[in-house]
Amino acid sequence: MGPFIATFIYFVISVVIVLIGLVIFEILTRKYKDMDEVLKGNQAVALSIAGKIIGICIILAFAIYHSTAIYETLIWGAYGILLQMIAYLLYDLFTRKFSVEEQLLKNNVAVGIISMSVSIGLGFVIGASIT
Repeated sequence: MGPFIATFIYFVISVVIVLIGLVIFEILTRKYKDMDEVLKGNQAVALSIAGKIIGICIILAFAIYHSTAIYETLIWGAYGILLQMIAYLLYDLFTRKFSVEEQLLKNNVAVGIISMSVSIGLGFVIGASIT
């Protein structure tokens, strides 16, 4: 029964960490509210959110695989969210020709795809670095 309980605990922890990550990203977004845009059918914002969710989950998967205790997964999950936030801010900073946030608000799907790719790609890099 132990593995089933551990799996459930990791599941609950993962859901909570993803939700916390989404709330933090919502706070970082100043020009719009993520879920309001999704309800309006803004595909660019939806892609960006999907990338954040997948990126955080990738980090959590590596954390669970490499952790010997549940608290280590919590630590890596929090650290992963922090690094994902830094990645998003750097992505916005280095795109000098346009504002990522403004383009997402305008439903620029191309920017949404790049935003999603940054989150997923860096999720793999961050996850792979977990030892």
